[in-house]
Amino acid sequence: MDGRPIGMFDSGFGGISVLAEAARALPDEDFLFLGDNLHAPYGDRTPAEVLAFTRAGVCQLIDRGAKAIVIACNTATSAAAATLRAELPLPIVGMEPALKPASQLPGSGTVLVMATTMTLRQEKFLRLMERYGSDAIPVPSPGLVELVEAGETDGPRMQAFLTQLLHPYLQQPVKAVVLGCTHYLFVRRAIAALLPPPTALVDGNAGTVRQLKTLLVQRGLLAPVRTGDREQVTFLSTSPDPAVPQRMRAWLASV
Repeated sequence: MDGRPIGMFDSGFGGISVLAEAARALPDEDFLFLGDNLHAPYGDRTPAEVLAFTRAGVCQLIDRGAKAIVIACNTATSAAAATLRAELPLPIVGMEPALKPASQLPGSGTVLVMATTMTLRQEKFLRLMERYGSDAIPVPSPGLVELVEAGETDGPRMQAFLTQLLHPYLQQPVKAVVLGCTHYLFVRRAIAALLPPPTALVDGNAGTVRQLKTLLVQRGLLAPVRTGDREQVTFLSTSPDPAVPQRMRAWLASV
C-alpha cells in the first residue's frame, strides 16, 4: 500500500475530465493536479517546447511526492511520454485518441478524429492511423482549446465554431467522432447536438484510468482504504493568477 498522491499534468483545464474519471474509479487515492495554464494551449507549439513544459511539470509533481504520473493531455503525451518513461522510474500513463475502440464499433461510415494540429502530426497518431484508420478522417481543431479554456463551452460562439469546423465532414455518413483532446469533453453536448443519431462520441479517459489502476496494482502502489472526509484533490497551476485553482475546482464539480 502507498498513500502518496497520484500526479496529473495537463496543459490547462482539459485534463480535469480525466481527473474526474480517476477520482470516481479510485476513491481512496489522492491526486495532485497541475495545469500549465501559463503556456497553454500546446496544440500549435513545437514538440521540443511541449517536452520541456511537460518535463518541468512532471518534475514538480514528483517533487511534491507523486507516486505515479498521468499525462492527461494527448498533445503532451505525444511529445513527452516516451522520453519521460525512459528518464523516470515511476509509472507514467498517457493519453491517445481513442481511434481503436471507435474503429471497432458496429455500423458503417467514417470516424472523425478531432484533435490538436500537433497531436495529428505526431508519429504516435500516424501509427494509430496505419493500424485502425482505414475509415478515419483527422479533423484538426485549432482554436477549440482556447475557447474551452476561456469558459466558452456552450452558447452561440461555440455553436458557430463547431458548425463551421464539422459541417464539411457531415455530408457523408459518420459512425463515430473521437474526442482526441481532453478539453473537448467539456463541449461534448455541443458536438453531439450537431451529429445525427446514433453517431457515437468516443474518448480515451476510461481506458487511461484502467491502465493507471493496472499499473498501481502491479507495483503495489494502491492507497489504503480512506475513512472520513478529506480533500481528495489538490489543484496547482503555473499561472500566477491565484483564482485559477478555484476555477479548476469548479470545473471538476461540473463534470
